[in-house]
Amino acid sequence: MKKAVIGILAHVDAGKTTLSEALLYVSGSIRRLGRVDKRDAFLDTYVQERERGITIFSKQAVLKGKTAEITLLDTPGHVDFSTEMERTLQVLDGAVLMISGCDGVQGHTLTLWRLLKRYQIPVFLFVNKMDRQEAEEKAVFQSIKEQLSEACISFSQPDTEAFYESIAVCDEHAFNVFLEKGKIEKELIQSLIGERKIFPCFFGSALKVSGVEELLNALGEYMPEKVYPAAFGARVYKITRDEQGNRLTHMKITGGSLKVRDVLTGEGREKAADKESQKWEEKVNQIRVYSGEKFVATQEAEAGTVCAVTGLTNTFAGEGLGAEKEILYPELAPVLCYRVLLPEGVDGLKILPRLRELEEEEPQLHLLWDEKNREIKVQIMGQVQIEVYRNLIRERFGVEADFDAGSIVYRETIGNRVEGVGHFEPLRHYAEVHLLLEPGEPGSGLVIEADCSEDTLALNWQRLILTHLKEKDHLGVLTGAPITDMKITLKAGRAHPKHTEGGDFRQATYRALRQGLMQAESILLEPYYAFSLEIPDQSVGRAMTDLEQMQGSFTLEHRGEGRAVLRGTAPMALLQEYQKQVLAYTRGEGQLYCTMAGYYPCHNTETVLREKAYDPLADVENTPHSVFCSHGAGVIVEWDQVPAYMHLESCLLKERALKAGEGEEPPVYLSRRKEKGGEAVWLGTDEIDEILNRTSYANGRENRKGVKTGWKKTGTKREADTPRQVRTYSPAPKKEEYLLVDGYNVIFAWEELKELAAENLDGARGKLLDLLCNYQAVKKCNLIAVFDAYRLAGHPTEILDYHNIHVVYTREAETADQYIEKFAHENGKRYDVTVATSDGLEQIIITGEGCRLISSRELQEEIMQVSQQVLEEFGRVQPGSKITLRELLSGQQVREMEKIREDS
Repeated sequence: MKKAVIGILAHVDAGKTTLSEALLYVSGSIRRLGRVDKRDAFLDTYVQERERGITIFSKQAVLKGKTAEITLLDTPGHVDFSTEMERTLQVLDGAVLMISGCDGVQGHTLTLWRLLKRYQIPVFLFVNKMDRQEAEEKAVFQSIKEQLSEACISFSQPDTEAFYESIAVCDEHAFNVFLEKGKIEKELIQSLIGERKIFPCFFGSALKVSGVEELLNALGEYMPEKVYPAAFGARVYKITRDEQGNRLTHMKITGGSLKVRDVLTGEGREKAADKESQKWEEKVNQIRVYSGEKFVATQEAEAGTVCAVTGLTNTFAGEGLGAEKEILYPELAPVLCYRVLLPEGVDGLKILPRLRELEEEEPQLHLLWDEKNREIKVQIMGQVQIEVYRNLIRERFGVEADFDAGSIVYRETIGNRVEGVGHFEPLRHYAEVHLLLEPGEPGSGLVIEADCSEDTLALNWQRLILTHLKEKDHLGVLTGAPITDMKITLKAGRAHPKHTEGGDFRQATYRALRQGLMQAESILLEPYYAFSLEIPDQSVGRAMTDLEQMQGSFTLEHRGEGRAVLRGTAPMALLQEYQKQVLAYTRGEGQLYCTMAGYYPCHNTETVLREKAYDPLADVENTPHSVFCSHGAGVIVEWDQVPAYMHLESCLLKERALKAGEGEEPPVYLSRRKEKGGEAVWLGTDEIDEILNRTSYANGRENRKGVKTGWKKTGTKREADTPRQVRTYSPAPKKEEYLLVDGYNVIFAWEELKELAAENLDGARGKLLDLLCNYQAVKKCNLIAVFDAYRLAGHPTEILDYHNIHVVYTREAETADQYIEKFAHENGKRYDVTVATSDGLEQIIITGEGCRLISSRELQEEIMQVSQQVLEEFGRVQPGSKITLRELLSGQQVREMEKIREDS
């Protein structure tokens, strides 16, 4: 008896679980039919699934037909759990795609169809709910052929001439066989199904077990038998934990067999920075074959078996074991980001490792640790997941966690070809990398390859550079969002025979990519929904107006009987709450179906950029600058000056020069060129502009060309229509700088001033003000020292000028903290405000207003450093001699600093 792993897929509420129940009942695997609405379905084992009436986690059941043993995988239909569905596709031999006879092909159905094509899975279609009065077989079948494929064949009347003829027109060989014999053999039909040249279609009602037996028999009869290799291989598709907390690795054996006590090895995740540390070797303790909640332990699992294994602690979904070397990552990705709100007293850093357990079990859950704000952020697919994970965290860890309002997960891409260069050469280190960045097809992700001669750079270094490009998510320069839809090509590089180490190329590669992005025309992308809006005819005008305001594109279809359907796409940010409005203005008669369409240019780029206020030069972990060696020390060269210092010539200009037949010695990048005499001659502005115009935009693709064209999304392509919003990095206008000093907080944080304040508070205050005057003379900022006067009855706010700084004494009942917080709130956006204080609560409030912080101790160190430099520069102290704060506070040093300040 042949084995087959079959998945059941559909949009939400199409009846997947009901069909699974009917298949189990017809095959004799269960004695009575459960129902979703009665909360007793065989495969809805999780409490929340029974309460909500939807499938949340994929389930496994084993049933036996007349000619095949089928492992059935029931998958979620809700769009929020799409990645849970997608990972099961990795282990399927075939799929049953369900379509509601009442609703027809939905947006999510098209997404499933696309994923099935990507994984090349044979598909059987089952049109459900045909017992309903509004379901018409002829109309829905015609819609399926139009929207999915003309190769969808009705198997309602097999062994007829019309049946064989409909198959024959789908394949030339089948057509010849039909002409010769008047029929088509079963083996050829199996082959056509396995090659995805035809798609059998069945009609029935899962609830009334109509047409279910015909589907089951067809799966056994027409599903092609898979031949597995002798060498062991397995594909991991899911990680869970049982009631006792044992970690279960769910996998399909794709070759040979797996026995208890076998030792398995793995290479770790592809994106890990250190591959060697990721390698593991572990022993299989137990092999379980599940059917619903129950399982049977077995000593050996043969090829084609879907099982759960205990004893493995390092596996992850998508991993290949044995002969399966490739790691499969899901195509669907989270599009919403939420901040996890933990109860008071719960440390986010301590609970993070426990939440990581959920992350490895749920591929649609991405956890991020925000070190700056010391909080956990989570990326997910939609609102329904919020409730599910809130309950999971409470049940699993006993923590009442909540989530904030959430935000959109953006992406970035580029609109033109640029060359990114990176150089890393501190003392006794060396690496140089040249990358060509090009716009990619929408939805293509990152395509990384090498086009570099081994004469220029050894193959082992090339492989290392490609590894560094793949090992992490690289961030764009508009909002710091991950980049996508780009082709990155390694064009050139250089290593030193003695001084180059592996980490040098990591630094050079990161810097080259970032430097290229700083030059490029960056495009901000946001997630779009493909929607199907079914409403009464009288609501069409309101719906069309709403969708136009949401920047949506759509088509109108009239279904008759007073109903209309609007299909199209719109930004997810505008559409995700629209269902509530639909129910309101249609009085409950409207229905909105949404599914992910992909990432497309953002509809409000300027607004998002203002809100994010991301400064790529302030992101020190993703710097575009390079490091060169000068006089035995490393020197940082800023990104826009880097090309002039590179040791290798520009690949982009070399390519242009060769095409134009300008000889074999092209100009070196964009900043300078070599004359015959060997002296570097700097190019003028006009020449640079001409080079940029001839090189950067000459080879733009049809879909992304020129600076002044934009995108209109039609289907899955981006077409030029309206002015698109592209951004090439330019530094933000410099804001006026303010430094606010919490006076008494600083005095009592510095030991020397604290001792003086114990004897004479006015004297300590005066010494601090003198130091701040000297500091301001160097820094040239607006410096305001704020002191409490809130205990003085009737005291108004008093603002004085003390030499070159301002001094504020607060009014009655107002503390220095309150004055500083008010100033930060009113001026934090207009000016570059820094606050010097060590008050923990005040620091939190100031950070929330967008201001920068410096502690009292850090202020002391900076003042000492500045004073040391000034005194050395003017010859008041010997170079290298370290002065102390106590010396600086002495009369002699104060007078020296004052004299220098007055002279300058």
